Amino acid sequence: MNNDNHLQEQQDLDEQSMRDKSISLLGSTGSIGRQTLEVSKALRISVRALSADKNISLLEEQTRRFMPAVVAVTNEKAAKDFKTRVRDLDIKVISGTDSLIEASCVDEVDIVVTAVVGMAGLLPTLAAISLGRSIALANKETLVCAGELVMTSAAQHGAHIIPVDSEHSAIMQCIEGSRPDSIKRLILTASGGPFLGMSRQELTDVTPEMALRHPTWSMGQKVTIDSATLMNKGFEVIEASHLFGISPNNITVLVHPESIIHSMVEFNDNSVIAQLAQPDMRLPIQNALTYPSKIASQVSQLDLSELSTLTFKKPDMEAFPCLQLAIDTVNLRGTAGSILNGANEAAVELFLSNKLSFYGIYEAVLDAIENIKNVIDPSIDDIIDAGIAAKDHVLSRVL
Repeated sequence: MNNDNHLQEQQDLDEQSMRDKSISLLGSTGSIGRQTLEVSKALRISVRALSADKNISLLEEQTRRFMPAVVAVTNEKAAKDFKTRVRDLDIKVISGTDSLIEASCVDEVDIVVTAVVGMAGLLPTLAAISLGRSIALANKETLVCAGELVMTSAAQHGAHIIPVDSEHSAIMQCIEGSRPDSIKRLILTASGGPFLGMSRQELTDVTPEMALRHPTWSMGQKVTIDSATLMNKGFEVIEASHLFGISPNNITVLVHPESIIHSMVEFNDNSVIAQLAQPDMRLPIQNALTYPSKIASQVSQLDLSELSTLTFKKPDMEAFPCLQLAIDTVNLRGTAGSILNGANEAAVELFLSNKLSFYGIYEAVLDAIENIKNVIDPSIDDIIDAGIAAKDHVLSRVL
């Protein structure tokens, strides 16, 4: 058998194995959720469960297209409307916040894709981990708030956590087959967001509309604002520290506006391995669903001859203090990550409502970290309570 035939045979086997896979998708109407369904359709992966909050028109369309066994609608009012819309279908509709947990534990599911935003993703992720299921993790808050607890639970139950973020997906690919003690440093790349190159003074009066104009990625409002403040990149440092067991002191952030190199790994011999691809979230999503296989994707091929430049520079910590604030939180341990996340969620909400300035986000989060008690070795209840307390603390400063 020649090499071409062998490669085609392996590709056919990999594609067949995908048809035997099934997923539960939490957050199907968001950006990552929609692209996950696109990838699942192309690979013919079965969708056993879907979930959404309020966008029931899109959820109905997805339900009729993929015919899951279970659909979770967290908003009770929207759930009633949804049940009426799909009463002709043989599916189970569940509602309320606990419905996400039930959706993550549906029978005959191989991978749970957690694409919901916020702390809502934590408990269903832990529930799926307790069943030993693989987690395609697109919910940053899970590791930001409860990284130690989640990774310990995954090890205990033999559950694989496969990152969906392009940066962590890139790192996972770069280190595959390497000994952990051979890794010197992780290098996370950042697009720089819509305010790349602007000084702190220039950023003083930016508006939500300006902050939502991301130059590279199409994301939800919350994540786009986090990208503008670079809080999102700070979250990714926290995630990388937990996912790969690397001290934050050995994780570097570099601004790379072209968004072609998605992250790099430096080894003890000072060699660096990088993962390059078009900036298209369908690729890391597919990598998470097909891991460890590599299957032909819908993402356009990267033509290196067309790349005129690849640039890198250090982030401006003065202009974007949220990045350092998030990195510092790793060393505080305990419920500090939950406080950071809860405070940031509330602050971003206030900024989007024009009730807080751009730098007011940083000031509000810092104030919460300094004033809310950090519980070391927390329970899951401690983690959840800390996030709620942080939100309330920030909202009380303005409302």
